[in-house]
Amino acid sequence: MYQAIRNAVNDDMDAVDRYIVEQLHSQVPLVENIGHYIVDAGGKRLRPILVLLAARCCGSETPAPIALASVIEFIHTATLLHDDVVDMSSLRRGRPTVNAEWNNPSSVLVGDFIYSRAFQLLVGIGDMRIMDIMADTTNKIAEGEVLQLINKNNPASTEESYLRVIHNKTAILFEAAAHCGAILADADAETQDALRRFGMHIGTAFQLIDDALDYDGDAANLGKNVGDDLAEGKPTLPLIHAMTQCSKTDTQLIRECLSNKSPLQPETLSQVIEIIRKTGSLEYTRAKAQEQADLAQSNLTSLPSSIYLDALHTLAEFSVARNT
Repeated sequence: MYQAIRNAVNDDMDAVDRYIVEQLHSQVPLVENIGHYIVDAGGKRLRPILVLLAARCCGSETPAPIALASVIEFIHTATLLHDDVVDMSSLRRGRPTVNAEWNNPSSVLVGDFIYSRAFQLLVGIGDMRIMDIMADTTNKIAEGEVLQLINKNNPASTEESYLRVIHNKTAILFEAAAHCGAILADADAETQDALRRFGMHIGTAFQLIDDALDYDGDAANLGKNVGDDLAEGKPTLPLIHAMTQCSKTDTQLIRECLSNKSPLQPETLSQVIEIIRKTGSLEYTRAKAQEQADLAQSNLTSLPSSIYLDALHTLAEFSVARNT
């Protein structure tokens, strides 16, 4: 399914990969070493793919979306570098994180370099509306990260507060990718807004599935440790829903796990996973993701038929069907 999405813009994505490598150039070797370490780790690159699909779906035939797709990937990469430091993560995409392989200061500072390089590229694109959207987007991402930090170790977190976090932390960059791709293609206002909403719903679905996989995935496939969210004290939807459905004893166990800042024991993680499963919280989370994917596809009805439109529909399906 993923390959079908990638195939629609394969040549463009090859150009994006080359452009990213070019733009990682620095006179400081550590910047290039870490930059290439991240790029070589791979990843699905769904956000830059979404830029390309949105632009091509709206009729763009120029190379302009290549730079914009690279900007989106740079911003995403910078947030990952900072996230891994905040979360003290040691594994991403099956490899040690940058902070684990080098150190926290290197991860933060190279993240800053990549952020600033993204805005240099935005200046080169030269579209003030796109710059405005991306400035607001990165600001909201930062707010989302701070909000998640505030909610950390908070067993009283609600589904509403959780959805606010994932909108700012994840969905908003998907939203900006699709929106700006349509703007770059000179799409009309209605189409721009439809694709903006598509991106928002896809990003929400994507994060919901991520949070379900944290309790139902395989570490080898995920490229990260199962149960990381609980170990980091993050009250994601599977936990929030489970606490509304389980016994008082089980609720107390989850609350203690979230509140506890000491290392999570494997047997305790197994107990929590069992509570999540027996309360149907994984199914609930996946159903919420499917609702978002359906809403995303409902925004594509006015777009003309093309391989790019087909790929957008497939992307919506993939966002909930994936296991990595």
